[in-house]
Amino acid sequence: MWAPQIDFTVLRRELRLPGEFPADALAEAEQAAGHLPAGGADLTDVPFMTIDPASSRDLDQAMHLSRRPGGGYRVRYAIADVASFVPAGGVLAAETWRRGQTIYLPDGRIPLHPEVLSEGAVSLFPDVDRAAVVWTIDLDADGAITAASLVRARVRSRAKLDYPTVQAQVDAGTAAEPVALLPELGALLARRAADRGAVNLPLPEQEVEKDGDGWRLVLRAPLPVEEHNAQISLLTGMAAAGIMLRGGIGLLRTMPPPRPEAVAKLRAAAASLGVAWPSGASVGAVVGSVDPAGPRGAAFLDQAAELLRGAAYTPFDGTPPAETGHGGVGAPYAHVTAPLRRLADRYATEVCLALHDGVPVPAWARDALPQLPKAMGDTGRLAGAANRGATDLAEAVLLAGRVGQRFEAGVVDLDDPGHNRPPGGTVALDDPAVRARCRGDLPLGDRIAVTLTVADPVTRKVEFEMTA
Repeated sequence: MWAPQIDFTVLRRELRLPGEFPADALAEAEQAAGHLPAGGADLTDVPFMTIDPASSRDLDQAMHLSRRPGGGYRVRYAIADVASFVPAGGVLAAETWRRGQTIYLPDGRIPLHPEVLSEGAVSLFPDVDRAAVVWTIDLDADGAITAASLVRARVRSRAKLDYPTVQAQVDAGTAAEPVALLPELGALLARRAADRGAVNLPLPEQEVEKDGDGWRLVLRAPLPVEEHNAQISLLTGMAAAGIMLRGGIGLLRTMPPPRPEAVAKLRAAAASLGVAWPSGASVGAVVGSVDPAGPRGAAFLDQAAELLRGAAYTPFDGTPPAETGHGGVGAPYAHVTAPLRRLADRYATEVCLALHDGVPVPAWARDALPQLPKAMGDTGRLAGAANRGATDLAEAVLLAGRVGQRFEAGVVDLDDPGHNRPPGGTVALDDPAVRARCRGDLPLGDRIAVTLTVADPVTRKVEFEMTA
């Protein structure tokens, strides 16, 4: 389904999203962009490559994967060296704290950094020298980390790849050498993750896409290569967490383990939805076996999302926190791989560099650690509201002229029962790719007929009712 025009400026005003960068912050960014930081290792001979969505220009990460002599793997992961371009205590640094993270809307991004940096001097474009922090992580044949190091360096990417292209090359057996091992290594790391109880939810993403002069809602399932790529980022985050915990200072991304009652609820959902749960199988292994494309698989994964609650940024300086793990990862974990898009990564990376080199953590990084959880929490909620608001608006606009029409939908979630609350839940339509509330005594995981009762672009509300 297609809509000729959707105005997202109302949403921007309502949420008070940042606009243009202040002139002094932009001037500071432009001055920094004119100079490649001196020093660091020269790793321009390593043929790094980036893998991102085709339209991305803020390229945080470039990888080079290889086999180690005698067995095992070597992961080299170059991360854009944002800290070298954002002076501590400057007006640009202050503005990035106000923004916290890049916010994505269908009609454009609200970037964490000015484009002269995020889509220019700091982005890891091919065929130009760039400043990076390069992680080198050695793994044994079973995928366990045997050594991890990091260094500031000058790098030169060889290619800007996108997920569909890499997936096609992998399927054809023609992927370039720096990324050819990605499916093998990604699958190995995913198996290790499932064994340690990690929970990965490969939910299809509901996206609002530009389509010619209008807009379209699509439901896009992640490609296998995207999941493999995510495993390299998770691997690096686990290596970073290990360095911080051994060094006694850092910023972890934590999440409590799944609550027993949530696991019990998921087991009950699996039985009702026909999802196999073999004896002794971990939650992660069961979740990883489910096909998200069908209504029953989607319903099961929606229920599994209840396991992943309570994510937080946890700083420490001295004694490590009582809870260091991340329930979704199944291990201690830190955010260090997206500094162009996430404020916390800049500081966590600086802590890791200092600990690895055996030098004091810079005061500007150390002093920021206790303040980062609030900054990331506040801006994370804002980013979530913007994403959900944009999708709600697109759904309401696309369906505004179809109130009273019938659709086929899959039931993917049920409301928790409440006092004086009518029964209902969430349904997912295939075309258009809409997920919305539906009233009625819904059968979880089944496909049903529903009637559209509300589609209001002003309130951004869409609601269905189960059709008898």
